[in-house]
Amino acid sequence: MKAASPSPDDGSAQVDGPRKQVVATTDGSCETATGEGGWAYHLAFGRHERTASGYETGTTNNRMELTAAVRALEALVEPCHVTLVTDSQYLKKAFTDGWLASWRRNGWRTAARQPVKNRDLWQRLLELADVHDLHWRWTKGHAGHATNELVDALALRARRERRGTAHG
Repeated sequence: MKAASPSPDDGSAQVDGPRKQVVATTDGSCETATGEGGWAYHLAFGRHERTASGYETGTTNNRMELTAAVRALEALVEPCHVTLVTDSQYLKKAFTDGWLASWRRNGWRTAARQPVKNRDLWQRLLELADVHDLHWRWTKGHAGHATNELVDALALRARRERRGTAHG
């Protein structure tokens, strides 16, 4: 391993040093009757924090959970060591329990031979997982985890107000 160079004073990225340790907490929200959804993330790196949220129509809760993770990882401007905290077992287990590997091996089909839903987002997450050193942590939703409660509220607000804070 290369020796880490001192951090530049201007806040720019270290090229040959260790990756930054980032905690990304994500959540999605969807009103199934209308298909209106919201997503949100919170990124924490040392003393620095950043949040964003967004709104989509014609969606599902699972799609919003995946979108939140994609948008959080896309917001990172350099490869990082990321602990992604989610209350979605669907999102976490796809990576940690080998579901994604099976789906890919089966031509993006489930064990029941059905097409995998949200394939576009799964593929984007796989691309981002190749960039970042990604580790998964599950937290129970609505159980007092402060940052999970924050992103839950941001996703719900984006859905209800039909707009988020993210642009582009």
